[in-house]
Amino acid sequence: MTDSVVEDVLTRYRTWAVVGCSPEPSRDSHRIAALLQRRGYRVIPVNPTVEEILGERCYASLDEIPASAGVEVADIFRRSERAGAHVDEAIAIGARAVWLQLGVIDHDAGERARAAGLQVVMNRCPAIELPRLAAAGGP
Repeated sequence: MTDSVVEDVLTRYRTWAVVGCSPEPSRDSHRIAALLQRRGYRVIPVNPTVEEILGERCYASLDEIPASAGVEVADIFRRSERAGAHVDEAIAIGARAVWLQLGVIDHDAGERARAAGLQVVMNRCPAIELPRLAAAGGP
């Protein structure tokens, strides 16, 4: 994964499903979803225990999101050992990219996603990457 992949995912894709999105404002998943919303991204929260987060309907899994929503990126806030199942869901729903958050590493899942034609960002955070790329003249 290169900086060009990170920049491409952040600039090209505007509809992000945030897997493991928490309703708690103090949690990283909630803060990142809110940041993405403030930056103009459409955020679709994925959490099986909550009906709504950040004013958006919550879905129990990626495959429950209607195809008409057009999920482009699956942003995964799950433990590394559970990330692969969500990557497989992202592949199945036709997402264009998967973004595994800081500390979420599953190289096998990343390879499956690449083999299916998805872009892969792993062990990175949009809250770090967006300002860094902006300082370099990017998004």
